[in-house]
Amino acid sequence: MSKKIILLAGPTASGKSKLAINLAEKLNGEIINADSMQIYKEFSILSSRPTEFETKKIKHHIYGTISVKKHFSAGDWFKEAKKKIDICLKKKKIPIIVGGTGLYFNTITKGISKIPKIDLKTRSKVRKLYSKLGFRKFYKKLIQLDPKVKNKILPTDSQRAQRAFEVKLKTKKSLYEWIAKTKSEFSDFNIKKIFINIPREDLLQKISERTDFMISQNCISEVVKFNKLKINKSLSANKLIGVQEINRYLRGTITLKECRDLINIKTRQYAKRQNTWARGHMKNWVRLYSKNFSILLKKTLKVTS
Repeated sequence: MSKKIILLAGPTASGKSKLAINLAEKLNGEIINADSMQIYKEFSILSSRPTEFETKKIKHHIYGTISVKKHFSAGDWFKEAKKKIDICLKKKKIPIIVGGTGLYFNTITKGISKIPKIDLKTRSKVRKLYSKLGFRKFYKKLIQLDPKVKNKILPTDSQRAQRAFEVKLKTKKSLYEWIAKTKSEFSDFNIKKIFINIPREDLLQKISERTDFMISQNCISEVVKFNKLKINKSLSANKLIGVQEINRYLRGTITLKECRDLINIKTRQYAKRQNTWARGHMKNWVRLYSKNFSILLKKTLKVTS
């Protein structure tokens, strides 16, 4: 019998963490984080990291383990996740990988390309160029640099466009040449892939409720502490939704209500991008949802059995 891994994805605020904990209880599992912002030590409230009570209830891995001062790539995540999967299997526990970062899931299902590490200087150079040119002109320049990217990356997909640019710039090879050599290290595993397909109206309500909760829990203090660290602006932690908006509130340019509304809008936009990405990259995943949590859990258990 092949070894089992459960992958549980979905847009932000869709209820993945709660479902993962209940699955872990029923299936004798442990949870591995696949959210690029919940890895950071310094952001527990703003990243909606599982609570101390939840992490004591079920063993959680790769949550709040990385400093915001560090660059942490999908490759870095894969190395950590692989170690944690091995630990779970040795204990005869089912690894339940949960999150909303599609690239992390790709490293499990499709493998990870052996792209040499891109230095911070190159990354910073590309980001500055993107800011200077804007997405349209930057994309045009990217196509000139790497024609293989055309029709594979959307001009509006800033993260992937910048990644393709830095890879070609540093390695002289297209990102897609590296991808072509890639295969999954888990091809002999029994991988159950589930995507929480929550309707838009329900998701918008959950996003709004979560934003209110984060503000009530004083997520503003996290940003104040984060600002004191004065980290490099090219590092990913700066992209956490709420950081820019709360800083605008702290500078007095917007009210707290305006800050909350902007966080809501940004989160909705992010959830929309996650769903779009999933439609393109998670076509063979089982899509599940029910407003009734017990029904959703039963459906998920049926798929994972």
